[in-house]
Amino acid sequence: MKRILLAALLLALCSAGISRENPQPGQGFIEVPGGPVWYRVSGTGPSIPLLVLHGGPGGRICGYSRLDILGNERPIVRYDQLGSGRSGRPDDPSLWTVERFVEELHTVRQQLGLDEMHLLGHSWGGSLAAAYVLEKGTHGIASVILSSPLLSTRMWIEDANFLRSQLPEDVQRTLTEHEQAGTTDSDEYQAASDVFYERHVYGGERAESPPECDGAPPGRFVYETMWGPTEFHATGTLIDFDVTDRLHEIDVPVLFIAGQFDEARPERVAEFQQLIPGSKLIVILDAAHGTLSKKPDEYRSILEHFLDSVENKKK
Repeated sequence: MKRILLAALLLALCSAGISRENPQPGQGFIEVPGGPVWYRVSGTGPSIPLLVLHGGPGGRICGYSRLDILGNERPIVRYDQLGSGRSGRPDDPSLWTVERFVEELHTVRQQLGLDEMHLLGHSWGGSLAAAYVLEKGTHGIASVILSSPLLSTRMWIEDANFLRSQLPEDVQRTLTEHEQAGTTDSDEYQAASDVFYERHVYGGERAESPPECDGAPPGRFVYETMWGPTEFHATGTLIDFDVTDRLHEIDVPVLFIAGQFDEARPERVAEFQQLIPGSKLIVILDAAHGTLSKKPDEYRSILEHFLDSVENKKK
């Protein structure tokens, strides 16, 4: 009888997607193409791990420590992409390509033994998540969460131009004049940019960074190489990035998240959602691009419900 009960318990655990190989809590460095990246695993929950990709390019993962509280259900795996945060900062512009970041992600996944995982990418992290599953396939990917994603630079700039057209005329004029003059590093341009950021990135006053962010600065050189001087002025290597014609190939559960005043406009994200059969979209009210920092409790609740629903269907 004991053997029968033990076998039944093991079967139930496997059916629930619980892995005996979940990574243990801790932090360290993993050598990836180009240099070392810093990672942290939080939580010992038995459910399928969640791997989180920060935005940027050149962002940092410390802000996503707000998700660590979910570690009682599943390991939360985070890492600073090469060139930012606590990771290595090689001085080699040839490293800053989508293809290399895909290989970086794959290496991190392999080194941590994430044979099965959920994948969450925010902003540029959404670009990377989509590129990864389209390149490497969805084997072992339980679900994908695309949070305020950049999936087409052309469409992103179209939306940015629309949002810029709603700024005060003097702000618009200042932005345009400095972009045409190539003086986007001026204080005047930065001050005008802040008007856009307050409306569509921070959603008001910028949230205070978690303590983990101390000593882990973003990688501005990666951002400027791949994207450009500001969120709404693309001049870098991502200028032709677009995966929208392949989104229909993603054959696992997908959740889109966007803020009501997001620079990744909810109307555009809804178009992306229509391209993936069975995917869902949730818009967080009174939030902009920084949905997690603005509405952490609501964001975590949405994420928790989605992940649980995916795993319940696997039973």
